[in-house]
Amino acid sequence: MATVTRENIGLLNDKITIKVAGADYLPSFEKALKNYSKQANIPGFRKGMVPTGMIKKMHGQSVFADEVIRTVEKELGTYMQNEKLEIFAQPLPVATETAPKLDMNNPVEYVFDFEVGLKPAFNVADLSKEKMTRYKVTVTEEMINEEVNRLQVRHGKLVDRDAVSEDENVLNVTFTETDANGNEIEGGIKKDNSFLAKYFAADYRANITGKKAGDVLNFQLNKAFDEKEREWVLSDLGLDKHDEAAAAKFFNMAITKVGLVEKAELNEEFFKAVYPKKEEIKTEADLRNEIKSEIEGYWDKQTKNHLQHEVYHVLVDHTKIDFPESFLKRWMQTGGEQPKTQEEVEQEYPTFVNQLKWTLIIDKLVQENNIEVKNEDIEAFAKQQLFGYMGMSMQEDEQPWIAEYITRMMKDRKFVEDAYHRIQTEKVFDLAESKVNATEKPVTVEEFSKEAEKHQHHHH
Repeated sequence: MATVTRENIGLLNDKITIKVAGADYLPSFEKALKNYSKQANIPGFRKGMVPTGMIKKMHGQSVFADEVIRTVEKELGTYMQNEKLEIFAQPLPVATETAPKLDMNNPVEYVFDFEVGLKPAFNVADLSKEKMTRYKVTVTEEMINEEVNRLQVRHGKLVDRDAVSEDENVLNVTFTETDANGNEIEGGIKKDNSFLAKYFAADYRANITGKKAGDVLNFQLNKAFDEKEREWVLSDLGLDKHDEAAAAKFFNMAITKVGLVEKAELNEEFFKAVYPKKEEIKTEADLRNEIKSEIEGYWDKQTKNHLQHEVYHVLVDHTKIDFPESFLKRWMQTGGEQPKTQEEVEQEYPTFVNQLKWTLIIDKLVQENNIEVKNEDIEAFAKQQLFGYMGMSMQEDEQPWIAEYITRMMKDRKFVEDAYHRIQTEKVFDLAESKVNATEKPVTVEEFSKEAEKHQHHHH
């Protein structure tokens, strides 16, 4: 009869010893040999008629070792189940100097040691005691005006102009790389582009005023464009936007066309073009209200993310959890797919243990609050994702192909697992948010952006 004993060898770190005698593993060894002889293909014997003695001579030792190990693993599993042991990762075999030498001709008692890391008991930090801020970004008339203007330009008509006369002129151009004297470089960069006159640096703009289609200017990129626009132009030319030498390159810029976008008028035709599905938008006031609610929706999402980010750090920083450090480090070194060096383990351990901590906190909150992810949650997630990709609104008519798509996604194991974790995390955050006593604070976009940046720098 196998015996199992357990002793504590460190913080949340136990050793489990399993002793197995011949009576524990010999019956399954004999059975495995018989099965082997039934299936073996050996020249000179009909299939299934190979004598067991011959199989034992040829493969006995490896079958014997397999059955001893299988018996030990079964005993270990049964013991952990009966004792309701909650462990990290997998038990690690302990290498000893007197490691058992398995010999089918000497079926004695064998002893195996395993080390386990035990999951700790802990309490999740009390969020109701934390001081937090729920920011509310104020949507200004200026923000609405900017968006109205952008939409008018986007839905406007491009008309030809004779020459560059204002910042809003659209220039179609061809860039050709040259030397400092304006001579084309053989094999150099050549690229068409299109942008507004106002993208040029303010002190360079005078050089393009009055220029017509057919005119050519030669310049260095760093003289013609300020940093933000220069980075965009460099990337478009296939150059590294941070490379100063690239920014100092010379280019001919041939103007192929000068135009101006005549902004769309604020009329019903425009409202329908911008919001084809919203027939209730009939006036400029309706349009502005819709834009305001969209901008508010966007910033509400950003401020919610910010609060969740804070909640995450409070939960991780203020929940005290002990870990079997030496066991986890040994497991990282030998238990993963790729063995790691001691140095790699020391470097990766803080991040690893933080992720482990977060997983334990999520599991505990899910368990204590009966958080469930149902099939219909995953289906709704698949639909939402699809509508997001297609730019469709959730109010649109259901079409057969949508149901077919969802059915297909529900059979995709990777998608279902990913969706399950994302929905579960979202539900945990919603629960955590409901426990937070956050003070609402109205802020401008600039104030909120600074706050969010400060928070990111503080924690990373």
